[in-house]
Amino acid sequence: MSQITAPNLFSYPKYWAECYAPAPFLPTSRKEMEELGWDSCDVIIVTGDAYVDHPSFGMAVMGRLLEAQGFRVGIISQPDWTCADAFKELGQPNLYFGITAGNMDSLINRYTADKRMRHDDAYTAGGMGGKRPDRAVIVYSQRCKEAYRETPVVLGGIEASLRRIAQYDYWSDKVRRSVLMDATADILLYGNAERAIVELTHRLANGELIEHIVDLRGTTVLCSTIPADYIEVDSTRIDWPGYIEDLPNPYEYKDAASCDKKETDIDAVAPLRIIPAPLKGKEKLPDETYIRLPSFEKVSKDPALYAHTSRVLHQESNPHNAKILVQKHGTRELWVNPPPIPLTTAEMDKVFGLPYQRIPHPRYGQSKIPAFDMIKFSINIMRGCFGGCTFCSITEHEGRIIQSRSHESVIQEIEEIRDKVPGFTGAISDLGGPTSNMYHLNCNDPEIQSSCRKLSCVYPVICKNLDTDHSPTTQLYRKARKVKGVHTVSISSGLRYDLAVEDPEYVRELVTYHVGGYLKIAPEHSEEGTLSMMMKPGMGTYDAFKKMFERFSREAGKKQYLIPYFIAAHPGCEDKDMVNLAQWLKRNEFKVDQVQTFYPSPMSLATAMYHSDKNPLKKVSYKSGKLYTPKTEDQRKIQKALLRYHDPVHWPLLRQKLPELGYAHLIGDSPNSLVPAKEKSSNDDKGKGKGKVGGRSNRSSSKPVSKRTSSRPVNSTKKPKGKKKTRQKSLKPR
Repeated sequence: MSQITAPNLFSYPKYWAECYAPAPFLPTSRKEMEELGWDSCDVIIVTGDAYVDHPSFGMAVMGRLLEAQGFRVGIISQPDWTCADAFKELGQPNLYFGITAGNMDSLINRYTADKRMRHDDAYTAGGMGGKRPDRAVIVYSQRCKEAYRETPVVLGGIEASLRRIAQYDYWSDKVRRSVLMDATADILLYGNAERAIVELTHRLANGELIEHIVDLRGTTVLCSTIPADYIEVDSTRIDWPGYIEDLPNPYEYKDAASCDKKETDIDAVAPLRIIPAPLKGKEKLPDETYIRLPSFEKVSKDPALYAHTSRVLHQESNPHNAKILVQKHGTRELWVNPPPIPLTTAEMDKVFGLPYQRIPHPRYGQSKIPAFDMIKFSINIMRGCFGGCTFCSITEHEGRIIQSRSHESVIQEIEEIRDKVPGFTGAISDLGGPTSNMYHLNCNDPEIQSSCRKLSCVYPVICKNLDTDHSPTTQLYRKARKVKGVHTVSISSGLRYDLAVEDPEYVRELVTYHVGGYLKIAPEHSEEGTLSMMMKPGMGTYDAFKKMFERFSREAGKKQYLIPYFIAAHPGCEDKDMVNLAQWLKRNEFKVDQVQTFYPSPMSLATAMYHSDKNPLKKVSYKSGKLYTPKTEDQRKIQKALLRYHDPVHWPLLRQKLPELGYAHLIGDSPNSLVPAKEKSSNDDKGKGKGKVGGRSNRSSSKPVSKRTSSRPVNSTKKPKGKKKTRQKSLKPR
């Protein structure tokens, strides 16, 4: 199977408005439009974030990209959503409204994993919370329709992307319809949407009606009927009363047959059945084929069908072999086109080389935007992730094929930061992305990559077809350090250590020059059963990397530490697993200061596990075993407390629960105890001590404290002085 190609992103004839020079900032008011000489906008982007003209902010990327195509683009940032007036600020757009909740899902932005409301928002001036509504995509879309009913509305961004089909909603504890239905919008763009938004905008500008645009990759639309001449592959049931093809495990590692070029036949898409009859032999499915998923009405009432649907969706994620997915919502058909074709390096370079000001819009004055302050000296060098971690939604959004920029593009951005960004002192805080070390790593055979259906190239072992040569990254680091005016280049994106150990020269370079005392990595757990549900490598790989890290640190004459991150209450994680992890932490003298409790984000495989108590990594049936999933407040609280075994706040709960779990021997004063025995107070003859408990410090004087927030990882970017630990939050996804 050959790779599918797409037109160059910058090959379209430019729209007539290219006669206007690029705007200093995309206009946010009528006054700014008048200063540019505009009488109207062609496209108006409505966003839940403060407007920062920087390539790390989605509204800036899409706005500048459309500007480069010749369109006039305005920005309505964090409007008052209580009425339609704010959505009329720039007038009626000539082509459409583009709606995004912002760089984060509005509900994850607003609520912790324990569903407690946050009172801050890093993407808002002054860090103030409450500047965007819950389910912002739905609210903004409806207000745009109120303002100008006939104007098309286009949804995009991560909130819309991860809700493109019926999805389990953690906050309401139910399966919700596709966001396209609730928003009453016209089309939804998912994933990295540069290709889709450019083609869509040009087609609308050429007079095509939006209801006729149903064939765009990376889009979801609603249809009354299925287009003619398509073959349906029925995947609406899991216990079919008759012939059922074998269901391959897309995550199973196969030596000789792994990613075999012959996986273009019908067996590659089992358990899908052709209606009215199965294909015979090894016939290839025609391109005019769609897969019928169980309807919204069925998956909303049947958790097992939901898990099955999630499994099929993830199997159809490779843009080179994915089929159209169709899911009925009431009387309408939700039509999900295959994912977008990844950008080439040349296209990525041009997108990141657009004329960004690299600072917030002047309307915010001196107010700080925390998210911008955290990334203003960092550079995104790649997109995508082939790790396939079940708790993470990066693959569902950005895809598993890595898209990388060139060295020249990255170096040019470093020079722009040096020359344009206020406050730059010579320190680049990160060269990374979803991970720091997948830059230019991809399948070494394009034909194999085109036919592969595995979501992870590194689980349970690294695929033999994956290029693990880190030399492009190593060379980039060396070039970055030589840029005039730059004295420090830190790497603060999370490291995939199972890949790093394949290239010791990269680890040596990283440890010697780019670690400021601490390096964050994510084992996530210590127990094999839980790790298998996460699709993460075993602790043997962690130990191998730790030895390499410590050896190269000694050779560099530096005292440095690893900061491992862990998750509590993940689906499949039993209490005994958390006890074992707590004991591992104590043996290794780690005292985690803040922990991450599993957060069921939309569309992830782990969320399907959480909702269904089924394991979609294997064939799903009504008879398949029930997966233990910590869901209640008490279950999640005890697992979190075990990660924080050293904190006196959790000792009363652990003293109560450990005996119930059969671990009473872990309470006491022995070296192996997790919790000290309760001390008697001299003033309390009943033994209810009110004094200092346990007599142990909450901190270790010899080991670092590993920190992690409930939903936002904490980053280490500054070199510590002595034993003082300085940390900086990172809002980049892992």
